Amino acid sequence: MESLMFCGFNIYAWITIVTVFTMFTVLLFTKLRSDLVFLGAIAILFVTGVLDAKEAFSGFSGTSVITVGVLFVVVAGLTHTGVLQWIVRFLLGTPNSYSKAVTRLMLPVALLSSFLSNTTVVALFVNIVKMWAKKLGISPSKLLIPLSYASGMGGVCTLIGTPPNLIISGLYEENTGESMNILATAIPGLFCLAVGVLSIIAMRRLLPDRKTPESAFESTSDYTVELQVPSDNPHIGETLGEAGLYHVKGGSLIEMHHFDETPLPITEDEPLMGGDHLVYAGQIDDLIELAYTHQLVSADHHVFSIKEIDNKCKLRTAYVDFGSSLIGTTIGGSSFEKDNNVTLAAVARRGERIKEAPRNVVLQAGDTLLLVCPKKINVNTSMLKNDLHFFDSEEVPNIGYGTLMSSAIMIAMVVLSACGVIPLLQCAFLAAAAMLICRCCNIEQAMRAINWEILMVFAGSAVLGLAIQKTGLAEWLANGILNVCGTNPIVVMAAVCFVGTFVTEFISNTAAGAMFFPIMYQAAEKLGYEPFPFLIALMISVSSSFATPIGSPTHMLVYGPGGYRFSDFMRIGLLMNLIILAANIFIVNIVYPLTPLNP
Repeated sequence: MESLMFCGFNIYAWITIVTVFTMFTVLLFTKLRSDLVFLGAIAILFVTGVLDAKEAFSGFSGTSVITVGVLFVVVAGLTHTGVLQWIVRFLLGTPNSYSKAVTRLMLPVALLSSFLSNTTVVALFVNIVKMWAKKLGISPSKLLIPLSYASGMGGVCTLIGTPPNLIISGLYEENTGESMNILATAIPGLFCLAVGVLSIIAMRRLLPDRKTPESAFESTSDYTVELQVPSDNPHIGETLGEAGLYHVKGGSLIEMHHFDETPLPITEDEPLMGGDHLVYAGQIDDLIELAYTHQLVSADHHVFSIKEIDNKCKLRTAYVDFGSSLIGTTIGGSSFEKDNNVTLAAVARRGERIKEAPRNVVLQAGDTLLLVCPKKINVNTSMLKNDLHFFDSEEVPNIGYGTLMSSAIMIAMVVLSACGVIPLLQCAFLAAAAMLICRCCNIEQAMRAINWEILMVFAGSAVLGLAIQKTGLAEWLANGILNVCGTNPIVVMAAVCFVGTFVTEFISNTAAGAMFFPIMYQAAEKLGYEPFPFLIALMISVSSSFATPIGSPTHMLVYGPGGYRFSDFMRIGLLMNLIILAANIFIVNIVYPLTPLNP
């Protein structure tokens, strides 16, 4: 089989090519979980003989994957002791201009993202930024994109700040036997961050001025609420006008259902029956008051008594994530409410009113849902977290002894690793153990903090890169780049980084890093240069995804709250991609001059 060749590739190379393209197609156009897709790709490469058993499962035992897993525990300690909240409280302040506001926001976010999960940082800051923007008189949409960009640019400043840095540095160590310093990307990353902040300020007019989804729940015409008449309601038998349900304070009745019938037009003489559904558009507070005063209930199922409703409920705002299984479905056509013990009260879409009843709305990514939830519900452990993102977390840690202790542990881990006293993996284990011993987090919180899906994608990405290298695809692609770009090392570096920057707009930056590592490594060696500077540039480029909301999980977090449209990211993001690419190539070649390989 090894001798079978077609268009210069053997059968194993073609299997790898088909597997890679199929995997990326599935990730782009289906809702399958990314960890299952990567696991399927590993299985195909193993079963077809492209990789042997040791190679196929080498990613799961790689030091970079283990390091990421252990760092989740360290981040849990920082999160549960209130380090992030303490920093937010003292750093944002009250700037008197947009330029100062962007700077005051992006710098601390970038600093935090250099050592913590940028998704965690952005999730914490989203609600804070919305309130802060209102206080400053700035549209939140002018600050939420810079928030997401800052988390990505800050992540590249250390090896532990973003997964691609760890996987590329791990692959580099496997190929050369030399480990990278935890701060290897610090100077190039900080330079690109400074350029990014200045670029945002200069291009502020390209940032959209959108109406936030929350404003839809403060407007009298931008959302709908569906209520139901219980069978013991005292107003049954009266007309809508007599019951006070036709002309209502702060809203209007837009639709009514008698079981399967819809009376048109709706008049105030329409009789009220048990089980009727009433759809209102209006001010949320007034309509909630209407529901209580007239003993109406949320229309998730037929309720026979107002006493069936749990009064210990609260309203929670959630956003439909990209990749959510709810996209393209209606809440009324599924068992979502029953399965999760929640009730849909209202839906908003970019601040625009949706005319249908909430439970009949076909949901889209970024839709804002107003849900009636039990006060005790834990959205982080329920099935809700797979489809929705909540920002009004109940878990507000106390700032005190634990805050100082967890901060000291993190600083010690970084210093010991940066100075070469203890390798990064050992430092991470010691820091995680210290977080548990000092009670910065408990074992349950630590285990819950480990994101197994990310670890699976991480391991699968490493195996994918190995297959590309083993089958000769990396060498072929490197030769192709050299044929097009010539032998100028800076041009070759820029070309690979350019492709990497735009590929990572559509796939995970971890996968992009693993896929482009062997290509960049081979290209550098063929040119006769040390690969180290080339790989530093690659680390920054595969994490520089600014042009699409699907390019980074943090973009998805701000997409709904900012009321953005898909094109909003592209308007400023395409320019940001090119600006950061140029800054990246410039600074890397200043800090790490190209060095010829030893003969």
